[in-house]
Amino acid sequence: MLSKTGWTLLVTALAPMVWGSTYLVTVALLPPGLPLTAAVLRALPAGLLLLLVVRRLPRGSWWWKALVLGGLNIGVFFALLFVAAYRLPGGVAATVGAVQPLIVAGLATWVLKDRLSLKVVLAGIAGAAGVALLVLSSQARLDTVGVLAALGGAVSMAAGVVLAKKWGKAEKPLIMTAWQLVAGGLLLVPLMFVVEGPPPELSAANLSGYLYLSVIGTAVAYVLWFRGIQRLPVTAPSFLGLLSPVVAAFLGWLVMGEQLSLLQGAGGLLVLGSILAVNVRRRRPSRPRSASIVRPAEICIPTPLR
Repeated sequence: MLSKTGWTLLVTALAPMVWGSTYLVTVALLPPGLPLTAAVLRALPAGLLLLLVVRRLPRGSWWWKALVLGGLNIGVFFALLFVAAYRLPGGVAATVGAVQPLIVAGLATWVLKDRLSLKVVLAGIAGAAGVALLVLSSQARLDTVGVLAALGGAVSMAAGVVLAKKWGKAEKPLIMTAWQLVAGGLLLVPLMFVVEGPPPELSAANLSGYLYLSVIGTAVAYVLWFRGIQRLPVTAPSFLGLLSPVVAAFLGWLVMGEQLSLLQGAGGLLVLGSILAVNVRRRRPSRPRSASIVRPAEICIPTPLR
């Protein structure tokens, strides 16, 4: 039976799994060539909707903290992510972004004084290698600006995760998510108008795609994500984020008819193994009260990390 932490892990994992559908929705429903418009229409309406529900504004230092976290987790991250998406094949961008768990672990050691274990380092390397096997093609080309943008996006979100953990819980996850989405969306609006201009006329399919990304892919998913950041060890959500390219590859095979090789399957299993290695461990068996016999009910079973 799963513990409370185990359920938190499963619920948090739903967020990157939903994000794995972003590519499919973007290709099938959104107008091409407008990534910053997509970012604004994804983040800002979701944040305003949540803010309308919670009716709570930041207080004191949380005005600037919410702006910083919204910039790192939403504004800067989305902007750099879309630069990388324009200049790199998706496999290269995903592979570079897969180093985020290692960045989170390194920043947590510096900012939160967490101990950097060998298991986390090896799992981070294995996870990045698994993503590379899963999505990287032999024809992939490298672009310096694109690689730097993908790496910058990973650093931005990693810093947002660590700072959210350091500053603690000011309000419920729903409220914290509203603040960050509004802040990040507002930061993106001027950039959108400078680079892409005002949003174009949208079709019914476009509107349904943006509605899905804003409500499900952003409002719901980020509430679950920030809830997990508050309740789990700092490295746990970053490793769960590796589920996103796994789900994207699976949906590409299931919906778009893309072929998956045995090597890609091995990469997916390697990613899942790295996630389990960090988030699951065995309990140490407690000593029996008497020196006689340990009853079967006293034998420990594997449970998620507390």
